[in-house]
Amino acid sequence: MSAYRVDFGKPIALFPLPGVSLLPHGAQPLHIFEPRYREMIERCLDSGNGDLDRADPIAMAVVDGRRGVEVEEVSLREAVCVGRIARVEQLSSGRFNILLHGLCRARIEDLDPPADGRLHLRGWLRPIEPEANEAPPMPEARRLIRSLLGNDRLRRLAAAGMAVEWLDRDDLPTSMVLDLIGFAVVKDEAIRYRLLEQGDSRRRAETVAGELQMLDRLVSQVDRQNFADWPKGLSWN
Repeated sequence: MSAYRVDFGKPIALFPLPGVSLLPHGAQPLHIFEPRYREMIERCLDSGNGDLDRADPIAMAVVDGRRGVEVEEVSLREAVCVGRIARVEQLSSGRFNILLHGLCRARIEDLDPPADGRLHLRGWLRPIEPEANEAPPMPEARRLIRSLLGNDRLRRLAAAGMAVEWLDRDDLPTSMVLDLIGFAVVKDEAIRYRLLEQGDSRRRAETVAGELQMLDRLVSQVDRQNFADWPKGLSWN
């Protein structure tokens, strides 16, 4: 696969969904059925003349009704994940199945509303983190997260084994591993958005480690419960 560069000098298509649906380095399958987003995919594909490595990117935005920038009665939070279409299948109905691969974090600077026959929203974005090769290695954070995911309690998590494999690979930068773990392991939406908006990989390491430590404490508390002391038919949850 050739190197893919995001051009922040032009507006980028926004695909708003509730919750954080993508982090950098993650891959999200999406079924595209609304007319405005089908048009968005068609325009992105046309921009690359059939070559996905040259097609325009798409930024996954987060819907938030309480704060953010207002557009068509929907609020968008500022942080987005810019991704590229890695795989596409067009169905006979005109719908699409796509796989969107996360590339980088960005922040919405301004909006480009639908106009001139374009149905979907675009945004002027700016990146909010340095290039991946500028991120620190953070060996201490890597060891801490590895020890948490490898203990007897957290190894029960569905994605723990895969996360440990990522941590054990010397060819994967720590900043990338943090994003992969955040996407696969962290399910709390507030924490996932915090990981999305944080441009400093050290802070993301603290966030991931803190979330895993909290999960570890919860599992430990459950393990200490004495089943014989539970009220009949109930647990202490």
